[in-house]
Amino acid sequence: MDYMNRITIEPGKRGGKPCIRGLRITVYDVLEYLASGMTHDEILADFPDLAQDDIRACLAFAADRERRLMSLPA
Repeated sequence: MDYMNRITIEPGKRGGKPCIRGLRITVYDVLEYLASGMTHDEILADFPDLAQDDIRACLAFAADRERRLMSLPA
């Protein structure tokens, strides 16, 4: 998934944390909800501004960030 058009970073919003489509919902928020056991449907019910593709974009963003961290020299 190409998350580039869904994940935004704005210095004045949420302290510059990666957010979803300029909303005040951060990638971290969504990942934390998933890690706590919430389903996609539960997240979407609690945050009607989100879409399934937003959740997938958060996962793709996190995977890409992890891949970049793992490629740093030891």
